[in-house]
Amino acid sequence: MNKGFVILAQNTDKVDYVLCAEVLAKSIKDNVPNSNVTLISNNTSSSIYFDNIVPLPYGDLAPDSDWKLINDWQVYEASPYDYTIKIEADMYIPTNIDYWWDILSEHDLVVCDTIRNFKNEISTNNAYRDFIVTNNLPNIYNALTYFKKSKTSEDFFNIVRDVFENWEDYKILFKCDSLEPATTDWAYSIACMIVGVENSTLPNFEAFSMIHMKKWINYLRGENWTQELIYECNDTLKINTFPQLYPFHYHIKDFSKILKEHYG
Repeated sequence: MNKGFVILAQNTDKVDYVLCAEVLAKSIKDNVPNSNVTLISNNTSSSIYFDNIVPLPYGDLAPDSDWKLINDWQVYEASPYDYTIKIEADMYIPTNIDYWWDILSEHDLVVCDTIRNFKNEISTNNAYRDFIVTNNLPNIYNALTYFKKSKTSEDFFNIVRDVFENWEDYKILFKCDSLEPATTDWAYSIACMIVGVENSTLPNFEAFSMIHMKKWINYLRGENWTQELIYECNDTLKINTFPQLYPFHYHIKDFSKILKEHYG
């Protein structure tokens, strides 16, 4: 089976997303042996942990140097694999998730709909999800997305593209602030609704999940969890003594430097 992980990473004036992607790629190679990893980017990298680097097929379409989300839909065409798991750059893989392929490969498209706190407990906190809750949309997280080259997946990413390119029109259809920006989660959620949640999610596969380190999900005082929680970067990544058992969405981009220092 021609399968692999892809990471879309574009540097901005504020964040070195390619560094995040390099750390993520190494964690995949370390914990999911024999995996293929592709970086999708118009930036360069010298990391030995990427099997290849693919440029954005349509180039950088973002009008803002710090808001690159509009390019996300290009991952479908850019992926060199028949079966792909897309992972956001600011994540770390602490355990072997190779078994995911056995379940996911039976489907055309699966977008993550399960998140956890650092204690590995499933979270239903919707503090960051007003647009989704208000409009009764599928509660998904694009940071983990599986897709197979198929009609369903192609249609899905075409919808994501349409949402980004025509966001002003979509806002008329949905209940939201007039200044609400288009985000990848919002675009994916709308696309999931249109293609059908039965064709784009897998609710019974709770292992296809990630630890999300945002404030309210983890009952913290502030958004920078690294200032409140103790982290241990040993053989196993631990947060406040809890081993991290799922893909770790660290959210605070500078944490990539700490991961690189400890894990190479």
